[in-house]
Amino acid sequence: MIAEIRKDHLGAGSSLLRRILRAAALLLLLFLTPSSQAAEQNVNDALRRASEFILRNQDDKGAIFELKAGGQKQTAMTSLAILALTSLGHQPSDASPEGQALKRALAFVLRPEAQESDGYFGDEDGSRMYGHGITALMLAEMLGMGADATQDELIRTKCRKAVELILRAQKVPKNDGNRGGWRYTPDSGDSDMSVTVWQTMALRAAKNAGIDVPKDAIDQAIGYIKRCYDGESDKRGGVPSGGFGYTGKGRDLSTTSEGMLALQVCGEYESTEVLGASERLLREGLRPGEKWFYYLSYYYAQGMYQRGGKHAETGKRVVAETLLPLQHGDGFWEGRGSEEKQGGKIYATSLAVLSLAVKNHFLPIYQR
Repeated sequence: MIAEIRKDHLGAGSSLLRRILRAAALLLLLFLTPSSQAAEQNVNDALRRASEFILRNQDDKGAIFELKAGGQKQTAMTSLAILALTSLGHQPSDASPEGQALKRALAFVLRPEAQESDGYFGDEDGSRMYGHGITALMLAEMLGMGADATQDELIRTKCRKAVELILRAQKVPKNDGNRGGWRYTPDSGDSDMSVTVWQTMALRAAKNAGIDVPKDAIDQAIGYIKRCYDGESDKRGGVPSGGFGYTGKGRDLSTTSEGMLALQVCGEYESTEVLGASERLLREGLRPGEKWFYYLSYYYAQGMYQRGGKHAETGKRVVAETLLPLQHGDGFWEGRGSEEKQGGKIYATSLAVLSLAVKNHFLPIYQR
């Protein structure tokens, strides 16, 4: 029954699924050892404090961004925060402070000026195709979960237009190496892994939710991601491993995590690329010194969970052990390097929440 409900991403099915998962989480606590219960409680406490920080940074228009730092990329940051709050089991229809914050945040993203007439979300706030992919993914995940029927219909309309923009951008003429991917703007003639994965996740979530997404679009995205894979052999144990690059073959940890998650979300669970990337990540784990550490943490956590077994177990433990000591007393996380610090605390905190909340399985796109 639960498997069937998971396929129903709309309306009452989503609400019922969340109630079932909440009950399952409570039952699971009964079977945990005292030490594992303590570890679980530490994660829950961290997520609660992070949620409170996110709510404190919502303005009177509903936007969620780092208030003290000014309003950069407000639509994209608000969309990322919506995903984070929803991953904790909150819904816009809830009467709780979190539910009401989600309702107002969605209304902010759905305002007319946020989306261009052609469906583009990345212009008004300067977030480009990164922000467009994040917002499109969020809308696809929120289909059937609006505060009321009117908001639900608006979510569907704007999500469909956002998906159509992604599909048109993929069709821009490109050479063989870049075909199937996306980059900074809808008319870009090249591609990169990070932008491509956000669009791929958005397309897959939309397709799961019943929006028309041609199979060929997913297949082309898979093709681009696989062309960025660089296989290698672990000379220490002979276990095949490898990674993905940013604009071509490579093995950066962040892009390796991105590629592994995207391929699994697209059904490529046992592909050579997924197996090789997961072995490398199992061996190397998370590095707080990485330039885009929270980006890496998010994709690492979700990708290892999708892989299952020892990868999921290791990923959950490593993410908690790495992230919890980095949380500030006020509940936020902050970029480790100068580049990532520019993203702000809402960016880092939302990604940290999505990393730690894998265990909840509330967002359909991340369900295994």
